[in-house]
Amino acid sequence: MGQRVRCLDNFATGLRANLEIATAGATDRFSLIEGDIRDPVACIEACRGADVILHQAALGSVPRSLKDPLTSHEVNVTGFLNVLQAARGAGIRRVVYASSSSVYGDHPTLPKVETQVGRQLSPYAVTKFADELYAHVFGLAYDLELIGLRYFNVFGPRQDPNGPYAAVIPIWFRCLFTGEQAFVNGDGETSRDFCYVANVVQANLLAATTNKPEAMGRAYNVACGERTTLKALFELMKRAATRLQPTAAEAGLEHRNFREGDVHHSLADISRATTLLGYVPEVLVAQGIEACAGWYEAEVSKS
Repeated sequence: MGQRVRCLDNFATGLRANLEIATAGATDRFSLIEGDIRDPVACIEACRGADVILHQAALGSVPRSLKDPLTSHEVNVTGFLNVLQAARGAGIRRVVYASSSSVYGDHPTLPKVETQVGRQLSPYAVTKFADELYAHVFGLAYDLELIGLRYFNVFGPRQDPNGPYAAVIPIWFRCLFTGEQAFVNGDGETSRDFCYVANVVQANLLAATTNKPEAMGRAYNVACGERTTLKALFELMKRAATRLQPTAAEAGLEHRNFREGDVHHSLADISRATTLLGYVPEVLVAQGIEACAGWYEAEVSKS
């Protein structure tokens, strides 16, 4: 959009090389501050002179938060407060921030509607729900425009397929292209509303630029409004991988115990985002899997 972008990142979960791809041809409009949102001074420096904040920094992963809830809280809650305080001090009117579908917890209703939230099932989910509560209070107390985006299982190229907290799609692509045994937690009938990263970008841009007063101070589901079982997802991925590497056709799934803190089914109602933000998912699950399969094949071949 021709805007100048300043990025604050400590590279805890990302790679510096990704910036080269993201900023290609626009390095004159991009600047980087290597720092941590747990550091209030770094947040103040990042916010100086900015108009809008897009806050994506967090420690994701339910298992990570169960193993180390304190660090998840420090980054996801205290770090978020540092960002809000810095925005307030810099006179920034709008903060768009990443929330999560995990806030719905054990609420049984499908599809998930923003006004119906259950009991959170992991420290990670608690941190994201706390962020929404703080956003509500800061909006009331300090007249800030805060918009939360509840992401549902985001995937796409440049997700790390390695490490103990890698997401299911990067892990399975790695297995499909290396011949490793892929596994699933449970019987494979667990379902998710998988959302390709381009849809998330669209939601952020819409939230950052909307001029509707009624759009402020709300949380929005960001998803495709489609439910895919893990078993069906694996078959989609296997077909995409086989077109690139025929040996992937022989891959199968090993079943393991259901994972603590996970929900069994997730599906988003995206009507609020459609009505108030104009959000319409551009890339559905099957298209997204096809779009990123080649990147994972190339990435796996490097290692």
